[in-house]
Formats: sequence, structure tokens, C-alpha cells
Amino acid sequence: MKPYQHISIADCHEPLVALSSDLDSGIITIDPHPYMSLGAPYGDRSPFFVRQGILERLQKSQAYLQTLRPYWKIAVFDAYRPIPVQQFMVNYSFAQLAASKGLEIDSLSEDQKNSLNAEVMKFWAIPSHDPKTPPPHSTGAAIDVTLFDSELLEVNMGSPIDEISDRSLPDYFASFRNAQAVEFHRDRQLLNEVMNHSGFVRHPNEWWHFSYGDQLWAWISHEKLAIYGGFI
Repeated sequence: MKPYQHISIADCHEPLVALSSDLDSGIITIDPHPYMSLGAPYGDRSPFFVRQGILERLQKSQAYLQTLRPYWKIAVFDAYRPIPVQQFMVNYSFAQLAASKGLEIDSLSEDQKNSLNAEVMKFWAIPSHDPKTPPPHSTGAAIDVTLFDSELLEVNMGSPIDEISDRSLPDYFASFRNAQAVEFHRDRQLLNEVMNHSGFVRHPNEWWHFSYGDQLWAWISHEKLAIYGGFI
């Protein structure tokens, strides 16, 4: 178990609501959705759903972004994630990581499996079916986001979403002094600021992952209870 999974949940039973890509409101969704393109088993579900309170907070963050960077937009990469999708992506990420190291899945030793799994689990939640330990994205309270600039171009944040490396750590570029790295850190800080403005907290290992009301949020915020549990 991860530390935050010990937090108790008292679900407030807010519904899941759709995130619409709306240039007027500023919030946009990334299409085609990356996991759906890989064949992740969403069934009749959509990745672009969140709890009602999360949508309202996201809208508040977008409005605040406009005061700092007019015409910039929050772009949602991923939101609601059914547990079968979580399992699919954990398996996919494990296979990709092994391939990147020149390893064959079928011939891995136990030590190699454990080492790869530890790297994957730094970035991916356990695809648990236990209602006491839902993956954050399966609660409808966690979202993966980035920024698009006034020309509707994705802002380069120094590493792509879901990269399994130290570059994904939020403050990875904080100590760099070259101009590009300074920009990466500045824009990551901007994203964090606008999301914090409406109460979201950032995942310790991922510059793109924010949540409010789930177990990870409660653990980071020193709250006694999470208010969003798994949504089936």
C-alpha cells in the first residue's frame, strides 16, 4: 500500500459530470485521448469526466490563469479512469519501460521484475478494486493537466506527461540555470499556482497530476478524511 491509502473515505456522493472542450471557458481536452488510442478498455465510459466539485474548481483555476496569462488555457490530458484502464496502463507502462532498457518481458528475473515495478509504481497508482484503496483517477477527483498558450500550442514543460524518469518530478529543473530549463520550471510553477488557487494539490512525483478530495489530497493536506471514493 502507498501511504495515502491508509486515509479513510467518507464519500460525498457528488456525480460525475462531463468535461467539455470549450474555448470560451478556456478549459480544453486533449483529443484524441492518448489511452483510448492505445486501446485502453473504457467501454461506455469517457476519460473526460470528473466530480461536480472538481469541475467547479477547475473553472476557478482557469479564470485565475487568465489574470496571469491572458488567453492561456488549462488542457486536460486525462481525468476519470476506470480500474480496468488503470490496470491496462500499468501493464503498458511496465512493458514500455522494459523495452526501453532492452529487456524481454518473458525472460525477466524476479529482481528485474521488482525493479521495473518499483519504477512504474512511483508514477502509477495500484489498480485496486478494494473500495478502501481506490486509484486516485478512479475517484473522479484526480486530473492530469498541462498548459496551452495564446496560440493554442502546448507549452513545453520539459518532459511529456507520464514519462517514467526524474524529469517528471515537479522541481526537477529548479536548480538548472540555462534559459530553457528556467522556462520549464517557471511554467511548472505557474501550473501549480493556478491549480493551488482553487484547492488542488500536486502529486509529489508528477508535475501534471492534481487532485482535490481524494486520499492523496487528504494525505498531502493533512486532512483526516477523503471526500471522494472510487466511482464504479
